[in-house]
Amino acid sequence: MSLIYVLEDDENIKEIEIFALKNSGYEVKGYTTVKDFYEALKDTVPSLIILDIMLPDEDGIEVLKELRSKPDTKKIPVIMLTARTTEMDKVKGLESGADDYITKPFGVMEFVARVKAVLRRSQQTDEMFLSLGPISIDNDKRVAYIKDKPCNLTYKEFELLKFMISNAGIVLTRENIMNRIWGTEYVGETRTVDMHVKTLRKKLGKFGDMIKTVRNVGYKIEEED
Repeated sequence: MSLIYVLEDDENIKEIEIFALKNSGYEVKGYTTVKDFYEALKDTVPSLIILDIMLPDEDGIEVLKELRSKPDTKKIPVIMLTARTTEMDKVKGLESGADDYITKPFGVMEFVARVKAVLRRSQQTDEMFLSLGPISIDNDKRVAYIKDKPCNLTYKEFELLKFMISNAGIVLTRENIMNRIWGTEYVGETRTVDMHVKTLRKKLGKFGDMIKTVRNVGYKIEEED
């Protein structure tokens, strides 16, 4: 049974989330302060975290950054749940490492479905090592290499490169990439994909040309001749 932590300072919303998730068969623990949440993490690492942004003792984005900076929590799937609805707020959350972003008010059925989708993606078995031409990935250490030299990638850049290499030669639509890496299908947010591809190409140096743009569709990666 998957254990889910809910960090939400609004008691009514927290109870709705806990009730919906428990009814779906999950073990759930709720917290209203970041302090209590961090204390709980010391004892048990959950399968997924539902994280509000507007918290009384610390901004949720900062909590997310802290989670992504720690070896024992950086791989925990996180769904941001907040009343902030602007595109920039969503992009900020996703770029900080969130796996999905749900705005309030939300439908309970959609909420549970999104939780199931994120958990399903996180529980997929990943190959420990992937390679394509001069690029290789150590999934266990979460390090990418170019001709055996480490390449400094952000969390999402690493996930993007891994997804592309796992599907080498296959055209991936922007929507497919967004859904797989960020877990969302919000209209207009596929610009985030373009931005990450741009920075990834730059970090790959001369091998960035291995990532091909398929006009009006998306991207694919393939080994140079």
